[in-house]
Amino acid sequence: MSIQEAKKVFLIEEQGLASVRERIGDEFIKAVERILDCPSRLVITGIGKSGIIGQKITATLNSTGTPSFFLHPVEAMHGDLGMVMPTDVVMAISYSGETYELNALLASLKKRGTAIIAMTGGLRSTLAKASDIVLDIGVPREACPLGLAPTASTTATLAMGDALSVVLQNRKQFQISDFRENHPGGSLGERLKVKVGEVMLTGDLIPAIHRDEPALKAIQILNEKNIGAVIIVNGERHVTGIVTDGDIRRYVVGDLGFQDLRAGDIMTADPISIDGEILAADALSIMQRHEITVLPIVDHKRALVGILHLHDLLGKGEFRFLV
Repeated sequence: MSIQEAKKVFLIEEQGLASVRERIGDEFIKAVERILDCPSRLVITGIGKSGIIGQKITATLNSTGTPSFFLHPVEAMHGDLGMVMPTDVVMAISYSGETYELNALLASLKKRGTAIIAMTGGLRSTLAKASDIVLDIGVPREACPLGLAPTASTTATLAMGDALSVVLQNRKQFQISDFRENHPGGSLGERLKVKVGEVMLTGDLIPAIHRDEPALKAIQILNEKNIGAVIIVNGERHVTGIVTDGDIRRYVVGDLGFQDLRAGDIMTADPISIDGEILAADALSIMQRHEITVLPIVDHKRALVGILHLHDLLGKGEFRFLV
Protein backbone atom coordinates (compact mmCIF):
# COMPACT_ATOMS: atom_id res chain seq x y z
CA MET A 1 0.00 0.00 0.00
CA SER A 2 2.74 2.47 0.98
CA ILE A 3 4.65 1.78 -2.26
CA GLN A 4 1.60 2.62 -4.33
CA GLU A 5 1.05 5.78 -2.32
CA ALA A 6 4.65 6.81 -2.94
CA LYS A 7 4.33 6.13 -6.68
CA LYS A 8 1.16 8.22 -6.75
CA VAL A 9 3.09 11.17 -5.31
CA PHE A 10 5.65 10.86 -8.10
CA LEU A 11 2.88 10.67 -10.68
CA ILE A 12 1.11 13.78 -9.38
CA GLU A 13 4.36 15.74 -9.28
CA GLU A 14 5.30 14.58 -12.79
CA GLN A 15 1.91 15.71 -14.04
CA GLY A 16 2.43 19.07 -12.35
CA LEU A 17 5.82 19.53 -14.02
CA ALA A 18 4.40 18.55 -17.41
CA SER A 19 1.61 21.08 -17.00
CA VAL A 20 4.02 23.92 -16.18
CA ARG A 21 6.39 22.90 -18.97
CA GLU A 22 3.66 23.09 -21.59
CA ARG A 23 2.75 26.65 -20.57
CA ILE A 24 6.26 28.14 -20.73
CA GLY A 25 6.16 30.93 -23.29
CA ASP A 26 6.72 34.63 -23.88
CA GLU A 27 6.72 35.58 -20.19
CA PHE A 28 9.66 33.25 -19.59
CA ILE A 29 11.58 34.86 -22.46
CA LYS A 30 10.80 38.31 -21.05
CA ALA A 31 12.07 37.23 -17.62
CA VAL A 32 15.34 35.95 -19.08
CA GLU A 33 15.89 39.14 -21.06
CA ARG A 34 15.07 41.35 -18.06
CA ILE A 35 17.55 39.48 -15.87
CA LEU A 36 20.24 39.57 -18.58
CA ASP A 37 19.74 43.33 -18.94
CA CYS A 38 20.01 43.88 -15.18
CA PRO A 39 23.26 45.79 -14.46
CA SER A 40 23.35 44.70 -10.81
CA ARG A 41 21.73 41.71 -9.09
CA LEU A 42 18.68 39.50 -9.07
CA VAL A 43 16.93 39.58 -5.69
CA ILE A 44 14.87 36.51 -4.76
CA THR A 45 12.21 36.85 -2.09
CA GLY A 46 9.55 34.64 -0.58
CA ILE A 47 8.36 33.30 2.76
CA GLY A 48 7.64 29.83 4.18
CA LYS A 49 8.15 26.93 1.74
CA SER A 50 8.44 29.40 -1.13
CA GLY A 51 11.27 31.13 0.72
CA ILE A 52 13.12 27.84 1.18
CA ILE A 53 12.83 27.08 -2.54
CA GLY A 54 13.86 30.67 -3.26
CA GLN A 55 17.07 30.19 -1.28
CA LYS A 56 17.95 27.12 -3.35
CA ILE A 57 17.25 28.99 -6.60
CA THR A 58 19.48 31.82 -5.37
CA ALA A 59 22.31 29.38 -4.68
CA THR A 60 22.00 27.80 -8.15
CA LEU A 61 21.93 31.18 -9.89
CA ASN A 62 25.05 32.35 -8.04
CA SER A 63 27.04 29.23 -8.85
CA THR A 64 26.09 29.39 -12.54
CA GLY A 65 26.93 33.01 -13.23
CA THR A 66 23.90 35.13 -12.25
CA PRO A 67 24.68 37.31 -9.18
CA SER A 68 21.76 36.96 -6.76
CA PHE A 69 20.81 37.17 -3.12
CA PHE A 70 17.84 36.07 -1.05
CA LEU A 71 15.81 38.71 0.80
CA HIS A 72 13.39 37.67 3.54
CA PRO A 73 10.21 39.80 3.19
CA VAL A 74 9.82 40.44 6.92
CA GLU A 75 13.47 41.36 7.48
CA ALA A 76 13.27 43.59 4.40
CA MET A 77 10.48 45.61 6.00
CA HIS A 78 12.66 46.08 9.07
CA GLY A 79 15.77 47.49 7.42
CA ASP A 80 17.10 44.92 4.94
CA LEU A 81 15.27 46.72 2.14
CA GLY A 82 18.36 48.93 2.08
CA MET A 83 20.22 46.06 0.36
CA VAL A 84 18.07 46.45 -2.76
CA MET A 85 19.53 48.80 -5.36
CA PRO A 86 17.31 50.70 -7.81
CA THR A 87 18.87 48.77 -10.69
CA ASP A 88 18.17 45.35 -9.16
CA VAL A 89 15.47 43.00 -10.45
CA VAL A 90 13.28 41.33 -7.82
CA MET A 91 11.77 37.87 -8.33
CA ALA A 92 8.98 37.27 -5.81
CA ILE A 93 7.76 33.72 -5.14
CA SER A 94 4.33 32.92 -3.76
CA TYR A 95 2.16 30.09 -5.06
CA SER A 96 -1.11 31.75 -4.06
CA GLY A 97 0.12 35.25 -4.81
CA GLU A 98 -1.67 36.47 -1.71
CA THR A 99 1.08 36.25 0.91
CA TYR A 100 0.57 39.37 3.01
CA GLU A 101 4.21 39.95 4.04
CA LEU A 102 5.43 39.56 0.47
CA ASN A 103 2.84 41.85 -1.07
CA ALA A 104 3.54 44.50 1.56
CA LEU A 105 7.20 44.41 0.50
CA LEU A 106 6.28 44.71 -3.18
CA ALA A 107 4.33 47.87 -2.52
CA SER A 108 7.52 49.47 -1.21
CA LEU A 109 9.54 48.16 -4.14
CA LYS A 110 7.01 49.50 -6.65
CA LYS A 111 7.45 52.99 -5.21
CA ARG A 112 11.16 52.69 -5.99
CA GLY A 113 10.46 51.68 -9.57
CA THR A 114 12.08 48.25 -9.08
CA ALA A 115 11.33 45.69 -11.80
CA ILE A 116 9.40 42.73 -10.38
CA ILE A 117 9.10 39.19 -11.73
CA ALA A 118 6.44 37.05 -10.07
CA MET A 119 6.63 33.28 -9.79
CA THR A 120 3.10 32.23 -8.85
CA GLY A 121 0.19 29.95 -9.54
CA GLY A 122 -2.28 32.78 -8.89
CA LEU A 123 -2.39 34.56 -12.24
CA ARG A 124 -5.07 36.98 -11.00
CA SER A 125 -3.55 37.45 -7.56
CA THR A 126 -2.31 40.61 -5.90
CA LEU A 127 1.26 39.51 -6.61
CA ALA A 128 0.60 38.94 -10.31
CA LYS A 129 -1.11 42.33 -10.69
CA ALA A 130 1.80 44.11 -8.99
CA SER A 131 4.44 42.47 -11.19
CA ASP A 132 5.92 43.36 -14.56
CA ILE A 133 6.38 39.72 -15.61
CA VAL A 134 4.53 36.65 -14.36
CA LEU A 135 5.93 33.11 -14.50
CA ASP A 136 3.08 30.62 -14.21
CA ILE A 137 3.87 27.72 -11.85
CA GLY A 138 0.28 26.54 -11.38
CA VAL A 139 -0.16 22.77 -11.01
CA PRO A 140 -3.41 20.73 -11.33
CA ARG A 141 -3.20 19.53 -7.72
CA GLU A 142 -0.88 18.99 -4.77
CA ALA A 143 0.40 15.51 -3.89
CA CYS A 144 -0.72 16.15 -0.32
CA PRO A 145 -4.08 14.31 0.03
CA LEU A 146 -5.48 17.29 1.94
CA GLY A 147 -4.36 19.66 -0.79
CA LEU A 148 -2.70 21.81 1.87
CA ALA A 149 1.02 21.02 2.16
CA PRO A 150 3.00 22.47 -0.79
CA THR A 151 4.32 19.45 -2.67
CA ALA A 152 3.76 19.45 -6.44
CA SER A 153 3.73 23.24 -6.39
CA THR A 154 7.13 23.54 -4.70
CA THR A 155 8.57 20.99 -7.14
CA ALA A 156 7.24 23.09 -10.02
CA THR A 157 8.70 26.25 -8.46
CA LEU A 158 12.10 24.61 -8.10
CA ALA A 159 12.01 23.36 -11.69
CA MET A 160 11.12 26.83 -12.98
CA GLY A 161 14.08 28.24 -11.03
CA ASP A 162 16.36 25.59 -12.52
CA ALA A 163 15.06 26.37 -16.02
CA LEU A 164 15.84 30.05 -15.52
CA SER A 165 19.29 29.28 -14.15
CA VAL A 166 20.26 26.97 -17.00
CA VAL A 167 18.95 29.24 -19.75
CA LEU A 168 20.76 32.21 -18.21
CA GLN A 169 23.90 30.11 -17.86
CA ASN A 170 23.77 29.21 -21.55
CA ARG A 171 23.07 32.79 -22.63
CA LYS A 172 26.05 34.00 -20.58
CA GLN A 173 28.20 31.21 -22.08
CA PHE A 174 29.18 30.18 -18.58
CA GLN A 175 31.99 27.57 -18.79
CA ILE A 176 33.52 24.88 -16.61
CA SER A 177 36.39 27.23 -15.74
CA ASP A 178 33.86 29.81 -14.50
CA PHE A 179 32.15 27.15 -12.37
CA ARG A 180 35.52 26.22 -10.89
CA GLU A 181 36.21 29.84 -9.91
CA ASN A 182 32.86 29.99 -8.12
CA HIS A 183 33.62 26.76 -6.20
CA PRO A 184 37.18 27.18 -4.90
CA GLY A 185 36.34 25.35 -1.67
CA GLY A 186 34.57 22.40 -3.24
CA SER A 187 36.32 19.11 -3.94
CA LEU A 188 35.34 19.36 -7.61
CA GLY A 189 36.86 22.83 -7.77
CA GLU A 190 40.08 21.52 -6.26
CA ARG A 191 40.17 18.54 -8.59
CA LEU A 192 39.71 20.67 -11.70
CA LYS A 193 42.72 22.80 -10.79
CA VAL A 194 45.17 19.94 -11.32
CA LYS A 195 46.85 18.97 -14.58
CA VAL A 196 45.50 16.09 -16.62
CA GLY A 197 48.75 14.19 -16.07
CA GLU A 198 47.94 13.93 -12.36
CA VAL A 199 44.61 12.14 -12.83
CA MET A 200 45.07 10.16 -16.07
CA LEU A 201 45.43 6.37 -16.23
CA THR A 202 48.88 5.13 -17.21
CA GLY A 203 50.85 1.93 -17.81
CA ASP A 204 48.89 -1.32 -17.84
CA LEU A 205 45.69 0.56 -17.07
CA ILE A 206 45.66 2.07 -20.58
CA PRO A 207 43.42 0.10 -22.96
CA ALA A 208 45.59 0.17 -26.08
CA ILE A 209 46.15 -2.14 -29.04
CA HIS A 210 48.10 -2.07 -32.30
CA ARG A 211 45.96 -1.27 -35.32
CA ASP A 212 46.94 -4.54 -37.07
CA GLU A 213 45.77 -6.79 -34.24
CA PRO A 214 42.39 -8.58 -34.53
CA ALA A 215 39.24 -6.57 -33.89
CA LEU A 216 38.12 -9.34 -31.52
CA LYS A 217 41.12 -8.55 -29.31
CA ALA A 218 40.04 -4.91 -29.22
CA ILE A 219 36.64 -6.06 -27.95
CA GLN A 220 38.33 -8.26 -25.35
CA ILE A 221 40.42 -5.33 -24.06
CA LEU A 222 37.32 -3.11 -24.10
CA ASN A 223 35.63 -5.58 -21.74
CA GLU A 224 38.71 -6.05 -19.52
CA LYS A 225 39.53 -2.37 -18.98
CA ASN A 226 35.86 -1.33 -18.82
CA ILE A 227 36.24 2.39 -19.53
CA GLY A 228 34.30 2.44 -22.78
CA ALA A 229 37.14 2.77 -25.29
CA VAL A 230 40.32 1.24 -26.68
CA ILE A 231 43.09 3.43 -28.09
CA ILE A 232 44.55 2.27 -31.40
CA VAL A 233 48.28 2.88 -31.87
CA ASN A 234 50.97 2.17 -34.47
CA GLY A 235 54.41 0.67 -33.89
CA GLU A 236 55.73 3.88 -32.33
CA ARG A 237 52.67 4.12 -30.06
CA HIS A 238 51.39 7.14 -31.93
CA VAL A 239 47.63 7.45 -31.53
CA THR A 240 45.94 6.65 -34.84
CA GLY A 241 42.40 5.89 -33.74
CA ILE A 242 39.92 4.89 -31.06
CA VAL A 243 37.33 2.12 -30.75
CA THR A 244 34.39 2.85 -28.46
CA ASP A 245 31.40 0.89 -27.23
CA GLY A 246 29.39 2.83 -29.81
CA ASP A 247 31.63 1.64 -32.65
CA ILE A 248 31.08 -1.96 -31.59
CA ARG A 249 27.32 -1.50 -31.37
CA ARG A 250 27.20 -0.08 -34.89
CA TYR A 251 28.99 -3.13 -36.24
CA VAL A 252 26.72 -5.51 -34.33
CA VAL A 253 23.55 -3.75 -35.53
CA GLY A 254 24.92 -3.81 -39.08
CA ASP A 255 25.49 -7.57 -38.70
CA LEU A 256 29.11 -7.20 -39.79
CA GLY A 257 31.42 -10.03 -38.71
CA PHE A 258 34.58 -9.41 -36.69
CA GLN A 259 36.46 -12.60 -37.58
CA ASP A 260 38.50 -11.15 -40.45
CA LEU A 261 38.65 -7.54 -39.26
CA ARG A 262 41.60 -5.74 -37.70
CA ALA A 263 41.38 -3.14 -34.96
CA GLY A 264 42.23 -0.48 -37.54
CA ASP A 265 39.19 -1.49 -39.60
CA ILE A 266 36.66 -0.58 -36.92
CA MET A 267 38.36 2.43 -35.34
CA THR A 268 37.48 6.09 -35.61
CA ALA A 269 40.62 7.66 -37.03
CA ASP A 270 42.49 10.65 -35.57
CA PRO A 271 40.60 11.01 -32.29
CA ILE A 272 40.83 14.17 -30.24
CA SER A 273 43.83 13.94 -27.91
CA ILE A 274 45.41 16.34 -25.42
CA ASP A 275 48.68 17.11 -23.66
CA GLY A 276 49.20 16.02 -20.07
CA GLU A 277 49.97 19.61 -19.04
CA ILE A 278 46.42 20.77 -19.78
CA LEU A 279 44.31 21.61 -16.73
CA ALA A 280 41.58 19.15 -15.80
CA ALA A 281 39.02 21.95 -16.12
CA ASP A 282 40.04 22.55 -19.74
CA ALA A 283 39.90 18.82 -20.49
CA LEU A 284 36.40 18.71 -19.06
CA SER A 285 35.40 21.60 -21.35
CA ILE A 286 36.75 19.69 -24.36
CA MET A 287 34.74 16.61 -23.36
CA GLN A 288 31.64 18.72 -22.91
CA ARG A 289 32.08 20.50 -26.24
CA HIS A 290 32.63 17.31 -28.24
CA GLU A 291 30.26 15.13 -26.18
CA ILE A 292 32.88 12.49 -25.40
CA THR A 293 33.91 10.74 -22.19
CA VAL A 294 37.43 9.53 -23.03
CA LEU A 295 40.57 11.43 -24.12
CA PRO A 296 43.96 9.93 -25.10
CA ILE A 297 46.88 11.79 -23.49
CA VAL A 298 49.94 12.17 -25.73
CA ASP A 299 53.43 13.62 -25.45
CA HIS A 300 54.97 16.18 -27.82
CA LYS A 301 55.60 13.38 -30.38
CA ARG A 302 51.95 12.27 -30.17
CA ALA A 303 52.97 9.05 -28.47
CA LEU A 304 50.38 7.64 -26.06
CA VAL A 305 51.26 8.24 -22.40
CA GLY A 306 47.86 7.95 -20.73
CA ILE A 307 44.11 8.00 -21.03
CA LEU A 308 41.61 10.23 -19.29
CA HIS A 309 38.04 9.21 -18.52
CA LEU A 310 35.31 11.56 -17.37
CA HIS A 311 35.04 9.61 -14.11
CA ASP A 312 38.71 10.23 -13.36
CA LEU A 313 38.14 13.96 -13.76
CA LEU A 314 35.16 13.95 -11.46
CA GLY A 315 36.66 11.64 -8.86
CA LYS A 316 34.43 8.56 -9.33
CA GLY A 317 31.93 9.76 -6.76
CA GLU A 318 34.48 11.32 -4.43
CA PHE A 319 33.25 14.87 -5.09
CA ARG A 320 29.98 16.65 -4.52
CA PHE A 321 28.64 19.75 -6.22
CA LEU A 322 28.34 22.57 -3.71
CA VAL A 323 25.35 24.35 -5.21
